[in-house]
Amino acid sequence: MDEKIISAKKPETKEGKQYHISLSSGEVSKYVLLPGDPDRVDIITSYMDSYKIISSHREYRTANGKYKGVDISVTSTGIGGPSISIALEELLRIGSNTFIRVGTSGALQSYIDIGDLIIGTGSYRLDGASSDYVDKAYPAVASFEIVNALIQAAESLNIRYHVGLVASTDTFYVGQGRPGFNGYLPKNKENIVEELMKLNVMAFEMEAATLFTLSQIFNARAGCVCAAIANRIKDEFIPNVGINNASKVALEAIKLLSEWDELKEKYNKKWFYPGLLKI
Repeated sequence: MDEKIISAKKPETKEGKQYHISLSSGEVSKYVLLPGDPDRVDIITSYMDSYKIISSHREYRTANGKYKGVDISVTSTGIGGPSISIALEELLRIGSNTFIRVGTSGALQSYIDIGDLIIGTGSYRLDGASSDYVDKAYPAVASFEIVNALIQAAESLNIRYHVGLVASTDTFYVGQGRPGFNGYLPKNKENIVEELMKLNVMAFEMEAATLFTLSQIFNARAGCVCAAIANRIKDEFIPNVGINNASKVALEAIKLLSEWDELKEKYNKKWFYPGLLKI
């Protein structure tokens, strides 16, 4: 970004272009899919009817497109809570309000197969980024509308899925109970996999806690659908399996949310509920 920034306190241009995502108000949809890996923008957009890459700066790569008539943006967030917090802050400031993380995870239950999808209802906040915003007692909860839309989308596409809590960490190795360099593993992480399994947590991932917490604070909607590319109980790991299905489910969920939002507006309702479909 070569344009002049207003100030260190407000890192955007006079025209409102955000420092990291390099976008301004009116340039993105209110519906945004959030993969971590910038290369996954291409995977998601491959299932859209049309799309155009509109920005690429650092880990933040954004495309606008249409899926079954609905305007949808896709912005990559990089890895972890700090990175997704920046994307979310800047997307909110330019008008987006509905977000679905599309990512990968490591399953913590033996019945979850590699390639299955996990729809998060909330997150065990093992991250640090969300704590910059609010005390740990504040819950990281997904939007019930998005959870329902993701479930319906997976059902309609006949894709195997699970619903429940995820655990979000800031580190991939020690934070998720993997030995660090030279085998280093602090005592409080030695049994974390087994402890979370007993708590019926579905999977490890690295962004949902921050996404859910900030969305609750800022009155936005957020959800996540992650492909299980690993199973920590069975010690299995197959990279990238299931991400195509996660992309398809997320896109179909946005289409449903768009339809439900139109019904809410038509009948002057704040929340969607099944009875609106019968009016």
